[in-house]
Amino acid sequence: MTRTGRGAGTLRAGLVAALAAATVLLAGCGGEPAAPVTETVDADVSSDKGTPPEPDVPLVWPLTGVAAEEVADRPALAVKIENAPQARPQTGLEQADVVWEEVVEGGITRFVAVYHSQVPERVGPVRSVRPMDPAIVGPLHGILAYTGGQQPFIDAVGAAGTQSVVMDEGDDGFTTTRARRAPHNVYGSPEEFWAQADGDRTSPPPAQLVFAREPGSGTATAAGASAARLDVRLTHASRAVWEWSADEGRYVRSEGDTPAVSSDEVRLAATNVVLLAAPMENTSFKDPAGVPVPETKLVGTGEGVVASGGKQVAVSWSKEAVDAPLVLTGADGAPVELEPGASWIELVPVGSGSWEIS
Repeated sequence: MTRTGRGAGTLRAGLVAALAAATVLLAGCGGEPAAPVTETVDADVSSDKGTPPEPDVPLVWPLTGVAAEEVADRPALAVKIENAPQARPQTGLEQADVVWEEVVEGGITRFVAVYHSQVPERVGPVRSVRPMDPAIVGPLHGILAYTGGQQPFIDAVGAAGTQSVVMDEGDDGFTTTRARRAPHNVYGSPEEFWAQADGDRTSPPPAQLVFAREPGSGTATAAGASAARLDVRLTHASRAVWEWSADEGRYVRSEGDTPAVSSDEVRLAATNVVLLAAPMENTSFKDPAGVPVPETKLVGTGEGVVASGGKQVAVSWSKEAVDAPLVLTGADGAPVELEPGASWIELVPVGSGSWEIS
């Protein structure tokens, strides 16, 4: 009985197989071709595909944009340098990365000279702190060396995150010379100033300005108008003149009509000259002669000029806070790139100061 059942099943299976074979044969003899079989492979979405190559960013000195083989692990050092006629010629200005010129009482100016890439043996004459200095040095998070000053100004330097090295407080590094009369006779040693840096001030400063990666490609040089001479009237008694020197590839400085030189008879010069129109007002403080101490207001916005390569462009400047860096932008809102090299920044009082470019 069971044999009969297995035989019937075998017969039915044979018929099915024969029909399937016939179907395949017919297809091969002129029927529609069989659809190709597509195999889907999942994309490799794994995150581990190796480390991308590092971008080719050249090593540069942060305050000048000049190429460097190695950047020294030391903070920025700012020093207050006098610019009264009795203080000239000064020592060490030609080795500063950045120099700010500010108006003080009596219509004279002083400098905030910032050092990092070069180490002068001596700088000076060194003078006292002023109320705008915290906004100048705050973004550097470094050291400010000066002879002394009114206590609120000294306190403001510390509040801006800057370490003070002060002669009147007995700090090291200051000397006097008999070659000049006081108070124009104080000089300082940058090496000794740096030696007093706090333990948390051992790193290079952050970049303060934007520099072109290649010399000759700065914003003013590449697209600016001619600027062979910058005549900057800071006060009734102070006038800085910058003239383009094609031989030096820099602007050379004069105090009025007198060429400005260092004590080593080196002509003072700058790769970039930045003119900032900034408001200035008298504070409630007075100097020993009873003259009100002015303050240039640097937190805010204003207009200015950047001159490089014998050319100039108009800029807008802004500074969000005392310890925030200066930002320079062009008419298109893009950052203005300076030429790699030393920069001098002129703080020109709105209303009483002016400049002419030719």
